[in-house]
Amino acid sequence: MSKEENSAPTVSIEAVMLSCVIDAMEKIDVCFIDIPGAFMQAEFNDTLHVKMEGSLKDLLVKINPKLYRKYLSDENGKSVLYVRLKKELYGTLQAAMLFWRPLTAKLVDMGFEINPYDRCVANKLIDGKRCHTVAF
Repeated sequence: MSKEENSAPTVSIEAVMLSCVIDAMEKIDVCFIDIPGAFMQAEFNDTLHVKMEGSLKDLLVKINPKLYRKYLSDENGKSVLYVRLKKELYGTLQAAMLFWRPLTAKLVDMGFEINPYDRCVANKLIDGKRCHTVAF
């Protein structure tokens, strides 16, 4: 996959600063929303394996030895554990995109228009007042 297909866009600093200026000039109320575990809510259809070493590996084996001990491997004299993920992992390139796509689609369904200059910004008029979202 190309980078554009596999990683979510990042809002430009110019869009953030312009949004702040518009909000200040027009005395617009500002609200910040965080979506806990956003990436873990994304649909995940691929197979992704993670190699674990050190204390995290040891902790998993200690918590459930019956499940994890059989997946331990020795690599160059070092014990490692390979696991297959059921949910997306924060920090992977595709995780952000898997969340960003449905979020953007939902905003469009709600009547927002994606800004042609920065696709992380969506705009809508609500009762004659400007509403814009900036996705970080």
